Amino acid sequence: MAYRTSMKDIMLKKFFNGILALFATGTVTAQSEPLKILFIGNSYTHMNNMPKMFEKISKNAGMDVLVEKSAQSGASFHVHSEREDMFEAINKRQWDYVILQGYSRELTFDPEYLDTATIPFVNQITDSIFKNNACTNLLFYMTWGYDEGFQEREEVNTYEKMASKIESGYRYLSDTYDVPVVPVGMAWKKVKALNTMDLYADDRAHPSKEGSFLVASTFFESIFGIQSNKCIGIVREKHARKIRQAVNEVLEEKRELYKLDRFQINLETAIVDPGDDEKMIVEYAINYPEAKSIMWTFERGETRTDFAGIYEFKKHGKYKVQVDIVTGCGDTRSYNREILFVDPDRHRRRKDRNKS
Repeated sequence: MAYRTSMKDIMLKKFFNGILALFATGTVTAQSEPLKILFIGNSYTHMNNMPKMFEKISKNAGMDVLVEKSAQSGASFHVHSEREDMFEAINKRQWDYVILQGYSRELTFDPEYLDTATIPFVNQITDSIFKNNACTNLLFYMTWGYDEGFQEREEVNTYEKMASKIESGYRYLSDTYDVPVVPVGMAWKKVKALNTMDLYADDRAHPSKEGSFLVASTFFESIFGIQSNKCIGIVREKHARKIRQAVNEVLEEKRELYKLDRFQINLETAIVDPGDDEKMIVEYAINYPEAKSIMWTFERGETRTDFAGIYEFKKHGKYKVQVDIVTGCGDTRSYNREILFVDPDRHRRRKDRNKS
């Protein structure tokens, strides 16, 4: 099953020699409606109203989002598949993203078990999602191990064992459906090891407010490809900083492993020759395997239709780079961003004048 995308979303910034970051917050010229996101899960989703945290983080970062949830405590994928209210939520809107989360212990079993106890019910849910909107993006929500594991099964009777099994289970779903997985559990593991805050509620399984903030932060950076550095008061700022740092480290290291490198637009810039600062190259690339066509537009209307290449700017100035994508679903998405090629001597003289 191929991963569908409306390409309103993941834009990964890259820096080269500190010159610029392009498409980190690029204008989406084709987007006239908010990005519509539905969380389907259980108490790990609705505790502390995590989707509302995600919405707050997103809006404070300037993202136009509409976020809703359909969650039932204790629900596995089997239980989800029998929930009429969940199917009503799926059919309520043309969702850009639907996030799927099952019961943590159900994902600790081997693939042979998942093939009969989980996969048939995930099939029912995903079929309903794509029947409603063939271009919906799916994401699996990888959860975490209980603080002391699940004592009734030896293979998951510690946190480490349970966390490892859950990761394996969600990666199996990811491979089965060719769908990205958001590695909340791996970010949880990194913050837990710091021993500077308690991510667990009193039952040592569900998330505390800090735990839910970690969940929301992992989804934000996974979807939008950028960090949120604003203090928005959900948790203590010193805790928020550590959580954001851990999330970023996990995603920087494992974005490809969890298939989150799909549908990225990357540009890097560099001076061609340190002795000739009148030339600058832009190395561009887009990872969009299902695109029907790609068109890059550079200065003076010059276009390229390849997925990756190099473009050379020959004089200082301000330019707009645009990429137009015809998606596998047939819709067109356009992204643009200004690029500033600065004369370093002129910039240095301006700084010197400001100092004097």
